[in-house]
Amino acid sequence: MSALRETSPVEELTARLAGRRALEGAAVAASRRAGEAGDWVDGASALLHANAGETALLAFLRAVDGGDGFGAAGTALADICRETNARMVLTAIEAWQRLGRPHWWATLTRLAREAPESFALVLNHAGTALAAGGEPGFTDFVAVGLKAGGADAARRRRFFALEDPLARRTLSRGVNDGFAANERRLATFLTALVGRVPFLRPFPTPPGRPPARRVSIADGVILFPDSFPGAPADTIDRLYRAAAAHAAAHRMFGASRWKLGSLKPLQVSLIGLMEDARVEALAMLRFPGLRRLWAPFHVARTEGGTAPALLARMARALFEPGFHDPHGFVVKARRLFDEADKTGPAVMRAIGGLIGNDLGQMRVQFNARDWVIEPAYRDDNLGLWDFEGEPQSSEAIELMIDAARVRQEEGDGRVEPAAAHERVGRARPAPAALEESIVLARYPEWDRAHGVERLDWTCVRAALPRTGDARRIDALLDGAPDLRRRVRRLARSARAGRLTRLRRQAEGHDLDVDALVEEAVRAATGETPDGRVYRASAPRLRDLATVVLMDVSESTREASVLEMERLAVSLLGDALDAAHDPVALLAFASDGRERVGLTRVKDFDEPFGPTARSRLAGLESGLSTRLGAALRHAGSELERRRAFRRLVLVMTDAEPSDIDVTDPLDLIEDAARAVTRLRDRGMDVLGVAMGEGAAHRAAGIFGRAGYVTVARPTELPRRFADLYFRLSRR
Repeated sequence: MSALRETSPVEELTARLAGRRALEGAAVAASRRAGEAGDWVDGASALLHANAGETALLAFLRAVDGGDGFGAAGTALADICRETNARMVLTAIEAWQRLGRPHWWATLTRLAREAPESFALVLNHAGTALAAGGEPGFTDFVAVGLKAGGADAARRRRFFALEDPLARRTLSRGVNDGFAANERRLATFLTALVGRVPFLRPFPTPPGRPPARRVSIADGVILFPDSFPGAPADTIDRLYRAAAAHAAAHRMFGASRWKLGSLKPLQVSLIGLMEDARVEALAMLRFPGLRRLWAPFHVARTEGGTAPALLARMARALFEPGFHDPHGFVVKARRLFDEADKTGPAVMRAIGGLIGNDLGQMRVQFNARDWVIEPAYRDDNLGLWDFEGEPQSSEAIELMIDAARVRQEEGDGRVEPAAAHERVGRARPAPAALEESIVLARYPEWDRAHGVERLDWTCVRAALPRTGDARRIDALLDGAPDLRRRVRRLARSARAGRLTRLRRQAEGHDLDVDALVEEAVRAATGETPDGRVYRASAPRLRDLATVVLMDVSESTREASVLEMERLAVSLLGDALDAAHDPVALLAFASDGRERVGLTRVKDFDEPFGPTARSRLAGLESGLSTRLGAALRHAGSELERRRAFRRLVLVMTDAEPSDIDVTDPLDLIEDAARAVTRLRDRGMDVLGVAMGEGAAHRAAGIFGRAGYVTVARPTELPRRFADLYFRLSRR
């Protein structure tokens, strides 16, 4: 009797498919391509168990190929079927074939499990995500959307439908090295160029509007597009640098904004190009090397009679003396520009209006809504114009305000055109609810699970300060007279600053050569030398700027912690106010990543008087502790202060948390990265960690030598003052 032959996996599968000829034939064909045993058989079986349906199973079997590893995707597709439906299985297979067979099954399985309602939306935009960043970019796009949406299905749908600006920014950053990758280099470049730290921000893109294509200048803030679509990858860094230098030229040589008056859109555009050429000409006189930076982007040719072509030809002719364009319009524009006095901008308005009339008589069609300034590094010129007080019926102002609306920060539809960046970083009147308050800035946050920094992930908003009774602060200070005297004495004795060279000293560590020469001359002419021929060094006093960051989250409600914070801040503010040291007092609490509230108790140049004291007295405990975002904003404000030493002092329980974060290690690691970044930028960051067991948490955030702990709230005022003055003596 012969032994029974063992049934192969394919035979078992075809037996289960008996009677369904199309499926049987597809299974046999798949076995010829991929072999009679393998993952594909298990995948087909899993789809059968998941009741995926004949259409989906047939599509799977026909897609099986021995060389592409698709068979292993069967179990993933079965999970997708259980979480969504059989139609999504078929859609996923079709998208996989259409998009070049990406290895995305683990990502799609997670998507189906965590956001089944968005599965079809992701597949609709999968091609865009893959084109932007490949398979890693697609995975990152899905991960960002899941984290941004959290438990809110409607919010996830908006993200994956690309209605959320964050989704568009996530995709655009995969196209090339955009603003995020260049921001630090641009800040360094502009600081070296103009001698002060610039305020740079990504250009916000409100929902329903296309992303910005050009730089914009709004009330001292330079707004950069996330990317320059269509620009060759090898020119991106140079393009951002050229755009930054052009914006700096406007800052250095520009004038106050003009009224629109009765100007037509074409005249407005021409005046802007004239002013661009004027500030660049002055900048190149001071920094001749800028010509080499800007020249490669002037590529207009002496051809084309449309308005955009003529404007680009004119821009090149005004920039490049060796560019000869025979068109009468360009010749006249160059002649008027060359003859004009370029020290003042008023003549540029006159020239632009004049040649605009000439171009209008040529019947050249100009659509300002579709026109994009060339060359690509130049800004949109909206910062040249004052929109206030203009007649709303004016075609020009309607056009310009429509463009200016793009400047408002995401999620804050109440901000007037160009007002979102007015005196950025300074608290202004705002609605009490954080959802409606003024957006100060957006900052990145570390995603521990994926090992990446999510750009523009958190939003810092100006919280409306509540006012209390300033006499409450006076009573706190009067109740600690010994400590108050001690802190004031420490403030007077603090030496924080660079050394100052002293010349012509009676004694010192080095000889003063100039003084020696003068002494020799005196001796030769019969005068009596005075003997002061040495150089010495002495510390320069008061070259220190400080930001004090107060945690006023719910954890400070217990055991009078907030009251002790008030006393500690009052002692330091009172002492430094008497010593005329610049110090800013900020309080923070959060309610999710989009609502990190910042209350400005005292600004750098504001005295610690009744107004600041009433704000301090009015602080209340509540909400959560998104420490990393608060640290980044404190550093951003401090970076704009000129000082030899810059300090960020933090009072916190060193236990960051928030309502939309489930893993407590996420915000701890993010805060630690924020501290590291601030120190890399030359700032000292120290923390006072309050509560039992705070030492371990604080060490993870501030480093071993970067914190002190306070077990009992009553110790806080003394330890906080000690920490400050210990640092000021370094």
